Amino acid sequence: MTRIGLLDSGLGLLGTADALFHLAPHADLVLAMDPDFTPYGSLSPEALEARALNSAAVLAEWDPDAIVIACNTASVQALEAVRARYEPDIPVIGTVPAVKMAAGTGQDFAIWATPATTGSAYQQNLIDTFASEVTVSKVACPGLAEAINDADLPTIDAAIDAALNQMDHGMETIVLGCTHYGLVAERIMAARAGAITLFDSPIPVAKQTLRRIGVEAHGVSPNQPDTGEVIATYASGRPINLPQSLAAYPAGKRLLARERATAPTR
Repeated sequence: MTRIGLLDSGLGLLGTADALFHLAPHADLVLAMDPDFTPYGSLSPEALEARALNSAAVLAEWDPDAIVIACNTASVQALEAVRARYEPDIPVIGTVPAVKMAAGTGQDFAIWATPATTGSAYQQNLIDTFASEVTVSKVACPGLAEAINDADLPTIDAAIDAALNQMDHGMETIVLGCTHYGLVAERIMAARAGAITLFDSPIPVAKQTLRRIGVEAHGVSPNQPDTGEVIATYASGRPINLPQSLAAYPAGKRLLARERATAPTR
């Protein structure tokens, strides 16, 4: 049985969890959120690394086939530390904004991210490496991830409007550089008249995870029945049921439907 652990500060891991169930519906997932220390962008690099290692340790107790850092900010600050702790025994996969895919269109684009990721050398290196031939607008979105965690729709819409107003005139392509933002993709597209193209990371990250552990991504099939469950969820190390706030988002509703009724704890 395939078992994958995912960590994030909050609901940002929903998109990647949903993508994994879509591509490998037989897989079981263990989720580690960290609400006591959200948002991760407010932490020092040292504190964020410590939190990511704490969540990874919780996941490692389940002997997962892989651990996914389903958070852009945590991937920037803590990926190497988590890999140093657990690889090669447990593959550790980070989350990278879809800069390369967006640049491949030849169109100018914006990257929406937390203030911490927006100002990071890591993101600038991605731009320099893959998008030097186009114009890239770096858009910090303070408060958006937190509003998504709280399912606070008025604040979400206000943050989306503020981000759209930071983009260069005529720019119609957006890279979502925080895993939370994909949960409100439809609201982002509805907020701007005309066509907007979004590039998000959950499907690429899910595919990379399955490649690392040798699982074919074919969706439901005789070899991959639709039997996977969320077998355990943690909040800053404490076992919990999935929060009902997930129901505010389609991906969250699908995860709630897959929660094991009597999830074991470790």
